[in-house]
Amino acid sequence: MNPLDHNTPMKPALSGLDSLRAVIAGDSPSPTIWAVMNFTMTHVEPGSVTLEGSPQEEHGNLIGMTHGGWYATLLDSAVGGAVNSTMDKGQKAVTLELKINIMRPIPVGVPVRAIGVADHVGRSTGVARAEIRGIEDGKLYANASTTMMVLT
Repeated sequence: MNPLDHNTPMKPALSGLDSLRAVIAGDSPSPTIWAVMNFTMTHVEPGSVTLEGSPQEEHGNLIGMTHGGWYATLLDSAVGGAVNSTMDKGQKAVTLELKINIMRPIPVGVPVRAIGVADHVGRSTGVARAEIRGIEDGKLYANASTTMMVLT
């Protein structure tokens, strides 16, 4: 058993959708990395999640731009949430592969929204996509696709 399971948002006794709804309601903890990366989940429905946040100075890379890891973490959380929102009680999905495309840098402090959508979820794998758009400017900053493994 994972010693962190008591702090994990995906509770075995709840469906994925109910687990994620509990995170939004504040009844279950968000993953700690979300606080470090400065984003939160704002909406969930079966097969789709929305996260919002903005990169800060501490999320910069060697040349002073938003680090690619910030984009990857936000996009992985969006696609992962989308697939996990379809899980039955006792199931979880984990990332097998993640492909991201960054179209433009997100300036520090610019609020963005990532929407993840599950395209297919089967017995053993799920496929999903996500994009990051500026909340105020509507610009596409990055997108991603993933394949996830379903664990039972």
